[in-house]
Amino acid sequence: MSHATLIHLTETESTNSYLTALCNKQNAEEFTCVYADFQISGRGQRGNSWESEAGKNLLFSFVVFPTFLEIRHQFLLSEVTALALYDTLSAYTADISIKWPNDIYWKDCKLCGTLIENDITGAHINRSISGTGINLNQMFFTSDAPNPVSLQQITGKSYDREIILRQCMKQIISYYKLLHAGKAEEISAEYKKKLYRRNGFFPYKDTQGTFYARIDNVEPTGKLILTDEEQRRREYLFKEVKFIINEHLL
Repeated sequence: MSHATLIHLTETESTNSYLTALCNKQNAEEFTCVYADFQISGRGQRGNSWESEAGKNLLFSFVVFPTFLEIRHQFLLSEVTALALYDTLSAYTADISIKWPNDIYWKDCKLCGTLIENDITGAHINRSISGTGINLNQMFFTSDAPNPVSLQQITGKSYDREIILRQCMKQIISYYKLLHAGKAEEISAEYKKKLYRRNGFFPYKDTQGTFYARIDNVEPTGKLILTDEEQRRREYLFKEVKFIINEHLL
């Protein structure tokens, strides 16, 4: 399949939940994509909620069936989505990067977040639903999220959500085809080039406290490898380390 099937909702609990229920009920095509004007219970990483003013932002989920992909390589799906979002948003503004594992940043502010939910069969991934929220046209944020930003705040222009969505899905399909063709190393190399804080030492915090380190690598499992100022190697899975940005812990 080379194009996305779009389903528009005025309101839903969450696009991930809606698409999951749809896939459980019928044989949805690969790249079926649900987008909504408003999510009652939008979810983010670490159990966070996603703040979005009704009708202002792009909230969407899509499904793929990567039965060719082993569980141990599931982080490639995060890389595919992150790269597609990076490419789409970089066409509108400079200073876009990917904050490990898959947030999209503009400078030190969060522009976009993604939550991926995989269904496993044996050693392979049977179904993957990826849900993304892009701050497009929201001008004021009221939650306690420390550093949100929208594309309109950055550029002073408003954006058509469906146009941006179609651009995102075109890029997602392109990267997914690369993955299906066995180009995993190429995808991972591109992901690492576009990482937030890819050069230099920056502050982080783990269970032992605050430290300065540089990013050395992201392993195929998704594990983040840092080297601190004492040249010690530090390895982190999701949720095990926090980026300190503008004195906020994210």
